[in-house]
Amino acid sequence: MVVKLSIKVVPGSSQNRIIGWLGNALKIRVGVQPEQGRANAALEKILASTLVIPAKNVKVIAGKTSPWKIVELTGLTKAEVDKNLAKYGLPK
Repeated sequence: MVVKLSIKVVPGSSQNRIIGWLGNALKIRVGVQPEQGRANAALEKILASTLVIPAKNVKVIAGKTSPWKIVELTGLTKAEVDKNLAKYGLPK
């Protein structure tokens, strides 16, 4: 089971937080600057925590140096991802 999500990352925010949907992309704020992959690592950690999966199951596969990213999630179906995001008021 592999799910790919489009993500818009806003680095340097005051807190790590999933904001909501921006078109087809999930907008997420991270509290670190985009230096040496730290924003990508923070993004992966936020998604793993939110979706209740191991961090190793979340990987940025495209857009490593861009605010627009594609993240691959393993171990969940699309329905499970949607259900977990809905718990945070993020229905799709």
